Amino acid sequence: MLVLMTVCLLSNPQSCQEERLNFSYEDASYMGCLIHAQSTLAEWQQSHPAWRINRWRCVARGAVQNPI
Repeated sequence: MLVLMTVCLLSNPQSCQEERLNFSYEDASYMGCLIHAQSTLAEWQQSHPAWRINRWRCVARGAVQNPI
């Protein structure tokens, strides 16, 4: 599973980009991804204090076609 995020700079909220987080366990269900993503997103946010997570979603690796 992947977690796709749109993140925006705190200093310039119109400056946004897409980030992708890979989960190490591919067999995770969608619900499992939703549950485990919360702690992963919190860790990402702590290590990137200049950015704000605007939105995110879980997707299967092969299903990513368009940016979020």
